[in-house]
Amino acid sequence: MKFDAIIIGGGAAGLFCAITAGKRGRRVLVIEHNAEVGRKIIISGGGRCNFTNLNVTAENFVSQNPHFCKSALAGFTSQEFIALVKKHKIQFYEKTLGQLFCRDSSRAIVEMLLAECRAANVDIKTNCVVNNVVRNSAFTVETNQGTFTTDKLVIACGGLSFRKVGASDLGYKIARQFGLKIVATRPSLVGLVLNGKNYSKLAGVSIDAVVSANKNSFRENILFTHRGMSGPAVLQISNYWEKDEQIQLDLVPQNDFAATLAANRSSHKTLVNFLSDVLPSRFAEAFVTTNFQNKPLDQLSNREIDQITSMMKSWQVKFIETEGYDRAEVTLGGISTNELSSKTFESKKVSGLYFIGEVVDVTGWLGGYNFQWAWASGFAAGNEI
Repeated sequence: MKFDAIIIGGGAAGLFCAITAGKRGRRVLVIEHNAEVGRKIIISGGGRCNFTNLNVTAENFVSQNPHFCKSALAGFTSQEFIALVKKHKIQFYEKTLGQLFCRDSSRAIVEMLLAECRAANVDIKTNCVVNNVVRNSAFTVETNQGTFTTDKLVIACGGLSFRKVGASDLGYKIARQFGLKIVATRPSLVGLVLNGKNYSKLAGVSIDAVVSANKNSFRENILFTHRGMSGPAVLQISNYWEKDEQIQLDLVPQNDFAATLAANRSSHKTLVNFLSDVLPSRFAEAFVTTNFQNKPLDQLSNREIDQITSMMKSWQVKFIETEGYDRAEVTLGGISTNELSSKTFESKKVSGLYFIGEVVDVTGWLGGYNFQWAWASGFAAGNEI
């Protein structure tokens, strides 16, 4: 069967690309190996789908080429996607920092995309496994449901994160098959594993903190886990973390800690009790036990005061690894942007071959940015194929 365009991957980017092309009168086939499309959409945002962010700029993305994403993001904005959500009467709300979530189930976003696909006469095949891709005069896609041909082939099958919803390396395999370069991949927007077990008993403790690495800082909660740390601030910094480099935490960003400590130098209160006034008591006890003696404040030396202040404001933490792809929200790295047109996402080497969404070396921050990248890159390619 011949189609004007075939899209491998029925996730956010693939579906939106199909809708955009279908509205232009193209005969489009979406191939999805799962039993249903949009499985990552369904589980995202705790089942409510953080589908975009009110404040999207190129600065919210990580890539070896930080300018690559600008054209697509300008071509389809978060406001345009919000308008589509409103058209389908999906209720949503702003949670924090511009993050927009469905008020009810994230399935509403998938149903919206499917309705748009039907209106655009998009053909979708689920439980359809790609066995081989060949290019002669056109692309031939061999699957367990038959063989399909097209002049325009779009790879939108995502990265390696969330294998439980069917993530695979198919996109990278196809890229390598056609000689495209791939930026090394790793799990990101993911919890990090601490070196040692000094804080393993703190699992569940949350602290408002500023987390910094490689000149990037985020102020949100950190969450201790049995193996290390997670929480929004740690997930954000995982985009920038590099192995063997320390991450810095300001545990009291809202507090002029040095002045507060100085004002209590004559107090008989113990260090644990003092820190428990500004931090969770479980953390205060573990932190002091690991690093200091639990003396009354009036018995602390100037050197100890300086050490305590320094650690509260710039605690240096070394992580040894991430929690892995199974717990990562996204895959950092991917198809090199040097291989693609920033306007159309077509391969510079292989005419008619496109890569969009997470499979490309563009990774957004936590907070709806990766979905907006999916919509924007899908829209750009959909207007070209």
